[in-house]
Amino acid sequence: MADKVLGKAPVGISNRHVHLSAADVDKLFGSGHSLTNIKDLSQPGQFAADETVTLVGPKGVIPRVRVLGPTRGQTQVEISRTDAFALGVRPPVRDSGDHEGSAGQVTVVGPNGAVTLSKGIILAKRHVHMTPADAERMGLQNKDLVKIRCGGPRALTFEQVLVRVHEDFALDCHLDTDEANAAMLNNGDEVEILR
Repeated sequence: MADKVLGKAPVGISNRHVHLSAADVDKLFGSGHSLTNIKDLSQPGQFAADETVTLVGPKGVIPRVRVLGPTRGQTQVEISRTDAFALGVRPPVRDSGDHEGSAGQVTVVGPNGAVTLSKGIILAKRHVHMTPADAERMGLQNKDLVKIRCGGPRALTFEQVLVRVHEDFALDCHLDTDEANAAMLNNGDEVEILR
């Protein structure tokens, strides 16, 4: 049976980044430091901060990793599989915020200090953000799994794409850099949502 096209969504390519807890912001950048918004992201209230950190793993180092704001309850590092090889870690594919049993062994280094993580390093599960109205129009619910079809010279279909529904979300499909590069996608390109 052929896949049914439910709708389309723009792509937001998720580069390696770090979400920090308020306590870790203090440790890395100094007590009372506030993250500096330099660019709003596609999801309302989310922003790229001026602050960057260095990731130090058992095998390698990745400098100038962007911090995203606002602060969160727990620090989380989201990297691609290519980054994981470079650092020498084996993070699981996880939904954002699911840290139990996730990888550690990475030290996050800032200008005022460092934090060594025992968990919280993940390969983010590919996902599509949408509003309840988007979900209703496409016949989807929060946490459904769909396919994403990418056209172009390296057309491919991604499976196991998590649907995330919230009234504060904007329609946006998040893929990491490895996935986007495999399909030759750029930020803002449209993909089809299939079931």
